[in-house]
Amino acid sequence: MPPRVKSLRQLKNLIPEKVKRTLAVLLGTDAYAEDGLVTNHVPVFGEDPKFLEAYALGKATSSWKAMDLRWRVYIACWMANKVKGLPGDFVECGVNRGGMSRAVLHYVDFERLNKRFYLLDTFSGFPEDLREVASEANLDDYQDCYDAVLETFRPFPTVRIIRGRVPQTLSQVDSDCVSYLSIDMNVAEPEIAAAEYFWDKMVPGGVILLDDYCYSRSYERQRRAFDDFVRRRSSSVLAMPTGQGLIFKQ
Repeated sequence: MPPRVKSLRQLKNLIPEKVKRTLAVLLGTDAYAEDGLVTNHVPVFGEDPKFLEAYALGKATSSWKAMDLRWRVYIACWMANKVKGLPGDFVECGVNRGGMSRAVLHYVDFERLNKRFYLLDTFSGFPEDLREVASEANLDDYQDCYDAVLETFRPFPTVRIIRGRVPQTLSQVDSDCVSYLSIDMNVAEPEIAAAEYFWDKMVPGGVILLDDYCYSRSYERQRRAFDDFVRRRSSSVLAMPTGQGLIFKQ
């Protein structure tokens, strides 16, 4: 019996490359078909040399293995670039091998900014007691990568790598002002804890980027938790066709 497909991400990995290419031809020359998103709208980021450089650097970390998720990474880069002129540091909760943050660093020329970038993760997958409530889509996708992450970000003195569980490590972010917060921990409880902790530190115009908000039904607990989070703050989440969600601090 074939394995049960739990998410579009897994389904994508089962589709032969020849089928993907055929689908792209049928949709048109500018078709985009990866990471659960299929469209014949023009992927304009493919014409952005800076983004192509940033994406290549992120992919080189092996964060996404054989997958590609260019549109999702482009959203993160674009949002980081939009808020880089605001006061406040950058924070990413849920880093894995650092592909997304490495791409963002390059795209916004982070070393030229007077900011710090905090990267928080266990760097060894899900804590055992959270596996039961984590998304089933990628429970076993993560291995210890701490040494690799240290090496990737060694050239960046303003990047702070914080190893451990959220929310226990949040107090190690010694910043009172945040303009960019990326959340991707695949478990509702630490994700909401991070959002709660940083909300009052977010500057007006700052953004919270949710990686899995509407990616698939596997992340339903996270979506419902964030819907409640923004409702209590008279705010809202912008659902993206990439599966991401955006929250803007007013």
